[in-house]
Amino acid sequence: MLDLKFIRENPDVVRWAIQVKNIILDFDKLLALDAEVRSTRHKSEQLAAQRRRLADQFRTAAPEQQQNLGEQSRQLAAELKVLGEELARLEGQLGELMLLVPNVPDKSAPVGPDAESNVVVARWGEPPQFDFPIKDHVDLAQRNNWVDLKRVTEVCGNRTYCLKNRLAQLEFVLLTMTMQRMVGEGFTLLTVPSIAREAAFVGTGHFPTGRTEVYELPEDSLFLSGTAEIVLNSLHSGEILESLEQPILYAGVSPCFRREAGSAGRDVRGLLRVHQFFKVEQYVICENNAATSRYWHDRLLKIATDIVESLELPYQVIECSTGDMGAGKVRMHDIEVWVPSLGTYRETHSCSTLHDWQARRANIRYRDADRKVQFAHTLNNTALATPRILVPLLENNQTAEGRLRLPSVLRPYFNGDEYL
Repeated sequence: MLDLKFIRENPDVVRWAIQVKNIILDFDKLLALDAEVRSTRHKSEQLAAQRRRLADQFRTAAPEQQQNLGEQSRQLAAELKVLGEELARLEGQLGELMLLVPNVPDKSAPVGPDAESNVVVARWGEPPQFDFPIKDHVDLAQRNNWVDLKRVTEVCGNRTYCLKNRLAQLEFVLLTMTMQRMVGEGFTLLTVPSIAREAAFVGTGHFPTGRTEVYELPEDSLFLSGTAEIVLNSLHSGEILESLEQPILYAGVSPCFRREAGSAGRDVRGLLRVHQFFKVEQYVICENNAATSRYWHDRLLKIATDIVESLELPYQVIECSTGDMGAGKVRMHDIEVWVPSLGTYRETHSCSTLHDWQARRANIRYRDADRKVQFAHTLNNTALATPRILVPLLENNQTAEGRLRLPSVLRPYFNGDEYL
């Protein structure tokens, strides 16, 4: 969420952010509620001060005056109770609207309503040219007895998968390789649960608006998370960190779950858009400084592109438009990898800067060099997600015989074999 003082002092900026991010929010109602809250709180403080003065007078008053002063105090107490209830109601309404206020996008972000306004800012590698009819990843995997999609779908429903034999091994090789890379980059490796309380989803900004994408466990008041970011962002909730001169760097590993309720039936074949997957997530808590955030955004993005390049996969980097970046984000870049069977690039990574928007929701603070308490900045990016990365890996490296040529970085994990 944004600082309420910033909202009051910059209403036109916030209105612009609401507009360019397509947020449904009655901003005038929010401002009116804020004014009501402040007015009601002021009245309550005045009455409380008046009651304290009566208490002082009561201690020195003559007995015949004490009865009158006591009655006045009881009347003020009743008024304070009513005002307190009203203030709690107004603050609750204001708090609900504050959770919907978007972050202000960076001036460099393309302004546009949706993904059609995204801008390609970099490309690496050339899509392969095949001199034989290509197969998609499902056909390749079935040909090599690497998946069992029919049986697992009968047991677990649509958009589930079961990898077999060396493809199952490859999935965990990719995760292991990525974890080793993150440790080498100075990140603390954490395996985190895939379940979290509602407050953790509110803290990242996934709630209240993203509830339809999340599996709920109502009997336990828990939800299944779609990214380790949800848990990582709450690990320091409510804390005041002594310093962030050295930022907190986490690489969170977890199974992830998404309902994909908003996918509109797109990419339903195979492994591109499944309900359960594994992910290594990069997550940073750093100082409240725009330049520091920009440095870490660029570094997180570079780590991810290095991983994709090591897998020899052609990709492009997208700068996301204001309408496609999500409510809490200041900047967002996607990495999209070439998928031959689709003849296009598909997103595999998403890198986001949120400044203090998440930290305010999750109450993550630190002491700066002057010992002043500040809200931190947070950032996140995918390091690697499976099985989605297997789709371009299989398709870009297929042979005429339907085999998979392994990128050189993976061969040591398979005794030097050139093919899977």
